[in-house]
Amino acid sequence: MSPLPGTDCAGAVACKTVLASSVANVYTSEIKKSIEDLGRKPKLVGFLANADPAARMYAEWTGKTCVEIGFMFELREVDKEELEDYIVLANEDDDVDGIMIYFPVFGNRQDQYLQQVVSKEKDVEGLSHIYIQNLYHNVRYLDDAKTQKSILPCTPLALVKILEYLGVYNMILPYGNRLYGKTITIVNRSEIVGRPLAALLANDGAVVYSFDIDSVQKFTRGEGIRLRSHRVSDVEVKLEDIALVSDVIITGVPSENYKFQTHYIKDGAVCINFSTTKNFSPDVKTKSSLYVPSVGKVTVTMLMRNLLRLITNKSSRKLEPN
Repeated sequence: MSPLPGTDCAGAVACKTVLASSVANVYTSEIKKSIEDLGRKPKLVGFLANADPAARMYAEWTGKTCVEIGFMFELREVDKEELEDYIVLANEDDDVDGIMIYFPVFGNRQDQYLQQVVSKEKDVEGLSHIYIQNLYHNVRYLDDAKTQKSILPCTPLALVKILEYLGVYNMILPYGNRLYGKTITIVNRSEIVGRPLAALLANDGAVVYSFDIDSVQKFTRGEGIRLRSHRVSDVEVKLEDIALVSDVIITGVPSENYKFQTHYIKDGAVCINFSTTKNFSPDVKTKSSLYVPSVGKVTVTMLMRNLLRLITNKSSRKLEPN
């Protein structure tokens, strides 16, 4: 594996800490060029209807990065009981190119409903039903002519881009098969990150073990009539047994009290944390070969890429014959 920019770290394994900013920078010039070609500043509106410090920090990252790269960003802080009405207004506003919500809002199924209130034409987070359905069925375009790419959820997409950057994807293999032979452990099965991430990685050829507090599921590439999409099965395995044979370990447990046990990590594994809290102890560097402590900046970059894709899709629809 080629040397990567980061911070060298001491330990029994030669470990390199890779910062999210290093990965995000790869896409910055591409995004700036797209804005220049567009000839205007795309506008992203973010809705904050909670007092969650992590959500506010994410909002601040989003705004700062958008302005730095050349987007317009507007944070609208609203009462959660009025949020749906404000989303509808933004859906109808031609000056707004993209919309996102900083979750959790209600912390229950109502949040899933709010995801669907956002127009799919402005859904930069890729959480609309059609995008989620396409993800799980490995459908990459919205139209038969393949001119409109489907939108992927930004944090799972960010993790895929990080794995590509780290060289985990074998770019010599055909598209859709570039994780063949890889075993990946994910400790998180949220509907926003963990589950769609497992599906994406399985669709690319990996064997993925998804752990949450209640169960373990195994995600593999589809076969037979499910060839286009992944397969999921419940399995009874222990985290330590699977982690010790995993090439990649990804964690996203939103708790200060949770720490992934370092002795579960296979020597030389890639370790990535997408939680706002640190799921790995400092001694992760004695086992891992590459360690990514956070992914937030890459997630924000993927948001901006998604926004530009929405604008491109809109232009393609205008060119379609009636």
